[in-house]
Parts: sequence; structure tokens; C-alpha cells
Amino acid sequence: MIASTAPAGKGPAGKGSHRQTQVDPLAPLRAPDDPRWDVYLTGTVFLDIIFTGLDSAPVRGTESWARGMGSSPGGVANMATALARLGLRTSLAAAFGDDHYGDYCWDALEHGEGIDLSPSRTVPGWHSPVTVSMAYEGERTMVSHGHEPPPEEPAPECPPRARAAVASLAPGVSAPWIAQAASKGTRVFGDVGWDDTGAWDLAALPDLRHCEAFLPNAEEAMRYTGADCPRAAAHALTEHVPLAVVTLGADGAYAVDRRTGETAEVPAIEVEALDPTGAGDVFVAGFVTGTLADWPLADRLAFAGLTAALSVQEFGGSLSAPGWSEIAAWWRRVQSVEGQSAVALERYGFLAGLVSEELVRPWPLRRAVPTIGFRRSA
Repeated sequence: MIASTAPAGKGPAGKGSHRQTQVDPLAPLRAPDDPRWDVYLTGTVFLDIIFTGLDSAPVRGTESWARGMGSSPGGVANMATALARLGLRTSLAAAFGDDHYGDYCWDALEHGEGIDLSPSRTVPGWHSPVTVSMAYEGERTMVSHGHEPPPEEPAPECPPRARAAVASLAPGVSAPWIAQAASKGTRVFGDVGWDDTGAWDLAALPDLRHCEAFLPNAEEAMRYTGADCPRAAAHALTEHVPLAVVTLGADGAYAVDRRTGETAEVPAIEVEALDPTGAGDVFVAGFVTGTLADWPLADRLAFAGLTAALSVQEFGGSLSAPGWSEIAAWWRRVQSVEGQSAVALERYGFLAGLVSEELVRPWPLRRAVPTIGFRRSA
């Protein structure tokens, strides 16, 4: 396990967003006839309000004061932001409320992060879903409120042509856009959540057959396959999808590629975790980035694990998604740790060809807006 000197975050502060596009990981592969977009996403955008600096969980019948707070787009915006900050040209189809929250989320994603929202829509009379997240002791408690958007929102009938798409699979639900995207050559990466039905039946995930990769966590993988360990579960999943990636929490991640017979396992990076919100989205974004860049399987796992580790050192979902400045700063710092494992450093040696000293900026960057509606300075 590699030792990290990266400082823990101090909570969201400051104004505005900082777009970073210093590294294009796909630059060596780009050609004139490529799709305009690297990744396509669709889903629900929440307004996230994050309270930080709580000493403990809120106690019934009392009032708790937080020492910090931040606001940011959440929900599918966590994944979109993570992808965009890693240099991928990202397109998002989502419904936005016609309230101030919706305007703020649209502006933050389009102008702050450079995400294409041309497939998105503002829905008259529909208010933005909201999540309040309280972070304490390395965990978080969330309360959400929202209503379903009109059934025709937000996914367009024909998704734009893209190199890849990330699809959130749900039991018993089939999304037509997934098959449409796959038929155009889009590489679909399937994410999944907890099966509240308790069935844990892969046949209930009809769109899995259109996916190139499936990325469950260890518990989900074992429940879906009946395997008694996550590595066996990963192998069993390749009977249904070409590439299975199983996250192992503090133990890292394990992957199996049926097409090549290759397997890879990368340990986790030791960090002080402040808030795990959005870490799974960041892991998927890192893995998609490495896959589209045609990196070896172990490098993809290592990069995904690194980006997720950096994210849990900050508060919030999209707030904490790292860009190349954070990655470059981490790479510089870990090389200076006394007694650092040479083997561990070699595992991340592929970063040397991607980052440079010019990328390093003061860390952590401040991306949060503490309160909606502040006037911007001229």
C-alpha cells in the first residue's frame, strides 16, 4: 500500500469553479472522424448542500451547528464532473428545474466544468431535487427531497454519438437509449446500486447485455453471482459481460477481462477519508478514462483507485472530484515520502508521462459556492 502525504481537506470554501483541461488523456488517439463526445450520461441532477465540521451525528431534539458548508450539483452531476475534470469531453442529458437551484446547477456544469448540456432540458413548473449531506467522522448522513420529472425527460430519443457512456442499471428497468448507444459503437460501462428487491438476479438487469464493463462493489458482485469471495464473483460476472471490475473497499479493486484472459488487482491507497460521497462515481470515471486511453488493465485500476482516494479527502460529491492538478500534486508529494516503497511508486509510474510540475497548484483547490445567489465580483 502506498503512503500518501496529501493533506486532508478543510471543507468547501470560496467562490466559483475552476475549469481544468491541462491534460487530454486521449490526445494520442484522437482522429478527425472521432465522435464529438468522449462520454455520454443521463440521469437526475440534484442540488447538494453539504454541511461540514460537525463533531458528531445530529442528535434528536437538539440543534447542531456546522463549521462549514458548500453547495454543488449532485446526482449524475458527480459522475459528469469527475469525467470532465479528467479531460474527457462529456455530454449530459438531464432535467433541470426552472428555479434558482436549477439555474445554479446548469451554470456550474456548463460554464464551470465545460460539460455539454445540449441534450438537457429545463422543465417548467418542476423544482430541483435537493440533497442535504452532513459529513462527520468519515461518514455522511443524507436527506433528499424531489419529485419525478415528466416521463419524457431527460433522455433524448437518440443519444449523441460518443466513445463511451456510463449507465446506471436498475433491476427490472430497461432504458432504450442504452441499446441505441451500443448499436452506434458506444462502449457502455454499467454501474449498479443496491437491489432493494432482494432478488439479486442478473437476468433482471436486461441492459447488462449491452455493456462492455460492469463495475459493482464486492457485496453486490457476490450477491449477484452467489460466489463466496469477490474475486470469484468477478470471474463469474464475465459470463454476462466482457469486463468485470469489482471494488474491494479498503483492499482496492480486482478486474477480469474475458476477451484477453487478463486479470489485475491493485491495492488501495492509504489516505485519511473525510467524506466518501461520490467516491464510487470518481472510481468509475477514472476507469473509463484509462480504458478510453487504452491503458493496461492494472494501470486503469490504479488510476481509478487513485482518483477515488483523492476524492474522499475532500467533502461533497462533485466538489471533491479531482482534476489533473490534484493528481500531479499527489504524484510529486508521494515521491518525497521518506522510506516510500519503490514497488508502490513503480505501480503509479505511468503518471510520469502524463503530469508535469506546471500542473501543480495549491491543494486542495476551492470549487464550492457556500451560498446560492451570491453576487459575483466584477
